[in-house]
Amino acid sequence: MWTELGMDLEAHDQLMESQDNLFAKIHLSQENRPRAMALFDQAFHASHTERVAELWEHRKKGGKAIGTFCIYVPDEIALAVGVVPIPLCGGSDWPVSYADKMLPRDICPIIRSTFGMAFSDTCPYGPLKDFIVGETTCDAKKKTWDLFGFKVMEVPQKKNDIDRKLWRKEVIAFKDMMEELSGKAVTMDNLAPAVRLVNRKRQALQRINEFRKLEEPPISGLDALLVSQVVLNMDTGRFVTAAEELAEELQDRAAHGISAYQTAPAKRVMIAGTPSPMGYAKVQHIVENAGLRIVVDESCTGERFYRDLVDESPGRLEDMFNAIADRYFTIDCSCFSPNTERLNNIQELLAAYRVDGVIHNILQYCHGYNIEAGAVDNILKEKGIPSLKIVTDYSQEDAGQIRTRVEAFAELLDERG
Repeated sequence: MWTELGMDLEAHDQLMESQDNLFAKIHLSQENRPRAMALFDQAFHASHTERVAELWEHRKKGGKAIGTFCIYVPDEIALAVGVVPIPLCGGSDWPVSYADKMLPRDICPIIRSTFGMAFSDTCPYGPLKDFIVGETTCDAKKKTWDLFGFKVMEVPQKKNDIDRKLWRKEVIAFKDMMEELSGKAVTMDNLAPAVRLVNRKRQALQRINEFRKLEEPPISGLDALLVSQVVLNMDTGRFVTAAEELAEELQDRAAHGISAYQTAPAKRVMIAGTPSPMGYAKVQHIVENAGLRIVVDESCTGERFYRDLVDESPGRLEDMFNAIADRYFTIDCSCFSPNTERLNNIQELLAAYRVDGVIHNILQYCHGYNIEAGAVDNILKEKGIPSLKIVTDYSQEDAGQIRTRVEAFAELLDERG
């Protein structure tokens, strides 16, 4: 299989060693983790082993798959006709140097890491997909899609009626794309179950993250992040089963007062901003090691991914497509201007999770979230909530500097009482 996929096995082994070492340091070093987290540990490691083999078999049987980069691509429609969406966002610094031979260095780490894996022949998913679907959430992505000839869904930059109509047309165009690829028609008989399944995935994540509102959360911020990272790669049905098992265990831990943390109650922080793809948890690790508790993630690998459900009530196919389009249009990406939805959602999260401080986790060159952090800070100042902005990449070179700043931020929160 690996030979037919065109993998550079030596380089792939180096990548996996790098990722395994970081995973052990960040996640496995935690004490008193929920037992069910073993399911998600396994999913992390399986992302380049068993999951690849599953998709390989799927393709050998005539199955179809697409690569995706963003949570705007509607999984429900792809799954309805048996097309498997494969997330391609890289979270490792190891392959970045390969991408720098073809792409500018001053673009975001997600693009550089992802294409570095492709150029280094260490990404097994390339040959397993029929094509890639990009989106227009930033200039760097748009130009990269152009460079490599990807298919693109146009995400509008405003949220007026004309923009909603445009987005609905894009969703229908995606439906047509999936029908052509699969040779199957999207019908209510296959779309409605797919909508219910993907909603169950989001509901399971919602339930898990509700426990983080407790004074003593039964799951750490690091482990909650891991669950939200692997959801994109796992088989949807398998993830739902694992997530519901974890939620049941968290319910039991909460009932018995079992905390994920070994220290006295500490300040509660929100991580806001750019996504943290699987393999990347540098800032979160530093934050929780500094004694802070991450109780909510306001990102595309967090609350933004699972917050809203698709309305399951429509009985007509056209209405179901509109419901899907409307759900994805509620995603409050920083590409929108004005982005009042995000500011309103953040205010609700601050209250619901009793947040003491906010840490903006911004990947380098992500100008949308970097600049929009100023608008968020205006709200935080009104509420008397301190914030810290960290602009970084996937490397470990600035870990010491970040640790110093986070520890100072933790002291500031403690001094405020």
